[in-house]
Amino acid sequence: GTQPIRVEGRPYTTIETSLVRRLIEVVMADAEQAFRPVSPVHFTLERLETNPRFAAISRPANAAIVVHMRIDMEDRGGSVEIVLPYATIEPIRDLLLQNFMGEKFGRDAIWEGHLATEIWSSSITLDAVLYESDLSLRRLMDLKIGDTLMLDKNPEDSVMLKIGETVLTEAFIGRVEDSVAVRIAKPFRSPRMTLQAFETENGRGREG
Repeated sequence: GTQPIRVEGRPYTTIETSLVRRLIEVVMADAEQAFRPVSPVHFTLERLETNPRFAAISRPANAAIVVHMRIDMEDRGGSVEIVLPYATIEPIRDLLLQNFMGEKFGRDAIWEGHLATEIWSSSITLDAVLYESDLSLRRLMDLKIGDTLMLDKNPEDSVMLKIGETVLTEAFIGRVEDSVAVRIAKPFRSPRMTLQAFETENGRGREG
């Protein structure tokens, strides 16, 4: 129940050194996962230096990125600082400057779940097209009041269900009480390119 007494200047014990080594390995493994969407990296623990004066990472005048983190375990804790010299991230500088909004950039389960929820709750305008025909501009300009346009359709023919210019499926038109209704006649058309094929083509485009 007493507060831990810190003794300055004493060397680390074997247990403390093992705990620190294990903590560093966990941090490096998480750092590899964080860098993986940008560029695959592998961190290796070369040696464990307990004296900060002997921990030469880069020259003092070199630019670097320092990440400060605080780690607490019950009533004890400490700080962890990750130093990334600018020279180590220079090869992927162009990738870090890109705007990945809307592009393939790793996987985010939380964002994918949120996007799926919003898609399912969104509303769209569905058009039931009875008939479409191409008319020449001369034929269109010659139309007068009282002219009749013949629709090449029978009552039992199906109609096209479209969203914008995209045809989804075919349906039969009818009535439910006082409302006009359609009954789906065919399964929805599958997309021309699956998500896996899209990601494959996207990856080839970046390599090229």
